[in-house]
Amino acid sequence: MRVLIVDDNALMRDLLSALLSSQGYEVVGALEDGNGVMETVRKLSPQIICLDYLLPGRDGLDILREINSDHPEIDVLFITATEGQSIETQAADAGAAGFLRKPFGQKQVIDELQQVCETRRRASPESQPEAAAKSPAPPAVSRQPGSPPGRLPTAVIADDNSAIRLLLKGLLTELGLQVVSQVANGEEAIRAATNYQPTVLFLDVNMPILGGLEALPRIVEASPNTSVVMVTGDTSRTIVQQAAGLGARGYVVKPVRPAYVEKFLKQLFNA
Repeated sequence: MRVLIVDDNALMRDLLSALLSSQGYEVVGALEDGNGVMETVRKLSPQIICLDYLLPGRDGLDILREINSDHPEIDVLFITATEGQSIETQAADAGAAGFLRKPFGQKQVIDELQQVCETRRRASPESQPEAAAKSPAPPAVSRQPGSPPGRLPTAVIADDNSAIRLLLKGLLTELGLQVVSQVANGEEAIRAATNYQPTVLFLDVNMPILGGLEALPRIVEASPNTSVVMVTGDTSRTIVQQAAGLGARGYVVKPVRPAYVEKFLKQLFNA
């Protein structure tokens, strides 16, 4: 895997470069400020970016949003020393594939990158056709009672982040669902629910035009048999209780992890 490191601390850049190289990653570059990141991305085509939050020139959240908009296939491991849950929630909503809080140990870095790589592999089975052919994954869900034979459960994905939509589509397809629509705001989610009557709808909490919590009751009304699953980086008790009270069947936490999604879907469809 090709990795680009962006951190204003020279010691941190050197430590990450040495550690990742020892684990078999190809470190293609190391930058100390945020101004030239996008140009470097276009030149070097990294698959993973280790991105610090507080950078000279341009902060990491701003860069993260642009990467996920222009290059949703690139995974970003977001790094910060900033205290508090807010920055982690913002990074997750912006599409970070993983998160590290300084100071961290070598094992934390290795484990988080392994999670990122495994998630991408599971979401993109076409990228490893030989492995997929040798060891096909069984569907996580089965046909719903009363549906026509051979018809897969259907899914709609509503998230304003293209990287998260891409990731969820890959995971859901691998787990045996047919993704019939992908949308980027709550109004579009309501229309998709009305038109497709999907088995399950994954609904981001924070979206433009109309957020997930505002759209949720209208989706439940428009498609009462659809199981709505909230997707959020904010797992505060208030959000969870509000979503449940409005009719959500549960939630998936960002960064999205395949094992959690698979376990959740199995519980949902076997309920």
